Amino acid sequence: MYKKYIKPLIDFIVALSLLLLLSPIILITLFLVLIFLGRPIYFSQQRPGLDEKVFTIYKFRTMSDDVDLQGELLPDEQRLGKVGKIMRSLSLDELPQLLNMLKGEMSLIGPRPLLIEYLALYDEEQRHRHDVRPGITGWAQVNGRNAISWDKKFKYDVYYVNNLTWRLDLKIFWLTLTKVIKREDISSQEHVTTEKFNGNN
Repeated sequence: MYKKYIKPLIDFIVALSLLLLLSPIILITLFLVLIFLGRPIYFSQQRPGLDEKVFTIYKFRTMSDDVDLQGELLPDEQRLGKVGKIMRSLSLDELPQLLNMLKGEMSLIGPRPLLIEYLALYDEEQRHRHDVRPGITGWAQVNGRNAISWDKKFKYDVYYVNNLTWRLDLKIFWLTLTKVIKREDISSQEHVTTEKFNGNN
């Protein structure tokens, strides 16, 4: 009942309310991206969602388009400037995903939508992360975010899918607020974001 009917309704109401409530912050962030990073303002990419159905995810851009002498993009750590780091630490770059929530493509809480290329690398258990709508935040995010291994992330994702209740969603929501305020677990130890998933070795 909660998973099929109540949760999607809550997601729609929350997304609409947050878009209205946070509109000043969204506009300020938009202008900061325009001033310091230029166009395009948004980063968009196709990701697999519920039942592995592909949708387009939206974020505010946090990296520059700086290239080396050969015309190749510089490494992430060189393209992620101070503004981008602040946006990520406060999760401001995630705000456009409220539009994905309004469209029913994402939920406030669920496994993070990852790259399409990872679909071929999942084992049978890991594929179950697509049994629910992907989320802006999730059980893995409040248990380490980018600072934990892929194996742990997927275990947390599958745990969420198998134990989805309103109580767990409420717990994740409050833990997320705590993480954002404390700016914890933004990056892994080796990378400014997180290392690429190369399958189960």
